Amino acid sequence: MKRILGSLTLLIFLTLSDLSAQGSAGITPFTFGEELSFEVSYGWLNLADAKMQISRRPQEQNDKSHYKIDVYGKTKGAATIFGKVNDNWGTYLDVETNLPSLSYRHIEEGKYRKHEFVHFDQKNKKATMKLFDKENKNLKETKDFDLPGQVQDLVSGFYYLRTQDLRGLKKGESIDIKGFFDKEIYNIKLIYEGTETLETNLGKKETYIFSPQLPKNKLFRGEFPVTVWVTKDQNKIPVKIKANLFIGSLNLDIISAKGLKNN
Repeated sequence: MKRILGSLTLLIFLTLSDLSAQGSAGITPFTFGEELSFEVSYGWLNLADAKMQISRRPQEQNDKSHYKIDVYGKTKGAATIFGKVNDNWGTYLDVETNLPSLSYRHIEEGKYRKHEFVHFDQKNKKATMKLFDKENKNLKETKDFDLPGQVQDLVSGFYYLRTQDLRGLKKGESIDIKGFFDKEIYNIKLIYEGTETLETNLGKKETYIFSPQLPKNKLFRGEFPVTVWVTKDQNKIPVKIKANLFIGSLNLDIISAKGLKNN
């Protein structure tokens, strides 16, 4: 179960980040101090809490101002019987370009640990990965990568998506996007499924719907196993994500949104 939860979170943010990994930045619909909270469920069982959080003030990287953005995922209740998950993905997103300068992952899933940092040189199309030991103290590995162009990381991509004008998309239109994560360049075809009105914990919301086309795997069922609903308003926040497994489905539903730029 802990590996399912970890894989689900990975797939969700790959989907969102790949959708936004190219194109020019538009109006920024988020700001410092924004916090989105979600609940992950499997049928009637509540498995985990997730949170997406922007720092309250700008953070400096390479003498430039950045949004420091963290995504947290943590199991709760009966799900901890299968092994605790306590993950943190993060990025430093350039305020001017909406491109990441640094990304990081701190993964705790049962006894498994991973601490990774990736420094991006967007101008010269380079990335440097640094992997640390289980205690996040000693450097184990450093590796350089060539990039195909400007890229997003696992977390920054979703926020970059929110800067894009989605109003011109047509139902059934596919988008082929490149993104960098876990030492690889990802090419995922995304399908725009149209719009839908959802009842959420934030009230009734008009949403855009997206589905990624994924290769066959042992965890998720079907060619389009994940569906993402993003609000059709100035904030463009995710309010629901559904992943079809071979047995049942996992749902991620928003429970609160604080510090939104547009009320």
